[in-house]
Amino acid sequence: MTSSGYRALVALGITSLISLVLTKPLLAPDHDAIYHLSGPASSVFLPVFLDFFLAWTIVFGLLAIAQRATRLSIPIWTAIFLTLPYMLLQNFLSLKEKPLPQWMVLFLALAPCLTIAGIAAFFGRPRALNLFHWLQHFTTSVFCFASLFGVLVLAKLLGNGWSARHLNDSPHLHQPAPMATKQAPPRVIWILLDELSFAQTYGHRFSGLQLPAFDSLAAESTVFTNVAPVGTLTQMVVPSLLTGIPVDGRRVSLEGQLDALHNPATRTWQPFHPNQTVFQDALDRGYSTGVAGWYNPYCRILPQVLDHCFWIDDSFSVGTLLSGQSGLQNFLEAFWQTPYMVRHALSPTAGTPPSSDAVQLHALLHIDDYEKLRSAGDALLSDSSCTFLFLHMPVPHPEGIYDRNRHAFATAGGFSYLDNLALADRYIAHVRQVLEQRGEWNSSTLIVIGDHSWRTFMWSSNANWTREDELASRGRYFDDRPAYIVKLPNQQNSATIDTRFAATNTRAMLDALLDHSLRASGDLQTWVAAHNH
Repeated sequence: MTSSGYRALVALGITSLISLVLTKPLLAPDHDAIYHLSGPASSVFLPVFLDFFLAWTIVFGLLAIAQRATRLSIPIWTAIFLTLPYMLLQNFLSLKEKPLPQWMVLFLALAPCLTIAGIAAFFGRPRALNLFHWLQHFTTSVFCFASLFGVLVLAKLLGNGWSARHLNDSPHLHQPAPMATKQAPPRVIWILLDELSFAQTYGHRFSGLQLPAFDSLAAESTVFTNVAPVGTLTQMVVPSLLTGIPVDGRRVSLEGQLDALHNPATRTWQPFHPNQTVFQDALDRGYSTGVAGWYNPYCRILPQVLDHCFWIDDSFSVGTLLSGQSGLQNFLEAFWQTPYMVRHALSPTAGTPPSSDAVQLHALLHIDDYEKLRSAGDALLSDSSCTFLFLHMPVPHPEGIYDRNRHAFATAGGFSYLDNLALADRYIAHVRQVLEQRGEWNSSTLIVIGDHSWRTFMWSSNANWTREDELASRGRYFDDRPAYIVKLPNQQNSATIDTRFAATNTRAMLDALLDHSLRASGDLQTWVAAHNH
């Protein structure tokens, strides 16, 4: 093999190792990164390829200089010996999601280099050079062997990118049958507010927090005070709500499709079929279905049973590569900040407060998702022919994007779950206003739920956890009850259901609501009692 070929392999080995944190999400067997992309697959696969090639080019160039310029060989290889252990350790810890203090990472990474330096100083320069050359030969052999892994990584990236090339092409939605002279059924509107906590909304509301829309809704609805959630992960909870089966696992294809769900009760995998969801139930009953949703790729996994669909999660990211940006934009962002894998590897460990720019960018993307979903939801609410609506909104999901004191969006950080809860209240007020203006509020069935409660156990370790979050959660206490409110058509009285109610019964309850068999709060209480087993 020529010296150039050997350097190319060594550079490939080094690049494949330091880029693990960048390539792993696109190669992970759960295909989670592919599943949640709301933009084209090229928006992340292309930048990864380009960043990988850029890093390889830089490393190859440095190795070529080290070989041709003898005086620069030792400084270049010394830099490699000093930085690579640290970068590799950072990447490994990031993949394992087990952060260590920065000083400990530095010590563990630099310890081998410091040991070698100590040996060299003790034994003298000739032996130090011999040791240095032995280490250089040993590491190049290791990196040359690692290049085989690099070839597999690139081949897998290419294969996954090709499989996902049609990821978010325009879906072929269900075509609603002409209504002719048949009267459209009264509307059923299902709103899922992501991470809506019963405790914070009604049970143990923080002192001084005003939620007038939720209070008005409770005055003419049935509030469930003791709901047993499906789980704490939206990607598991929503399929369970749609299908009526408990879910604790899922299988996703490279094409971004939801293939199967794991039922913990039967300990079996069940194929996911759109026609075995509540949307098919609605179509069978003569409803027209519509979705405006966040996070889950509704239009990709449910096109056969949806007449109208919009979904988005542009705030989802693979490293710094954003779902809502083009491949060129993502690459240029990474290029101007140095290759992503190097930037990440040299960054502080997890738990360090993010930069103000990162906080602002995340907030802007979260706000943009909210506003686009609100607009798409309004279009469905304003279309009377869409009679069964599902609106999945990205609030009060942290991090804080709203200043409830100024009644305005906020991007500077420092705002709490309660601020986002106030924004969720504002959204409920907006939905009510739209329906009242259309004369459809009283006649419509409205279900407002949280997919899960406020996950204090997760967010309390986040750098943006606030003092108000700490106080509102009563010292980070996790109350697992999601909010769950049902307003029946023309309901004027308030009611509560205090018995434990399993959220997996949501599909069955929606079917009863679609059948108009629940006409009063007493009917709902009787139904819950019959299904509470």
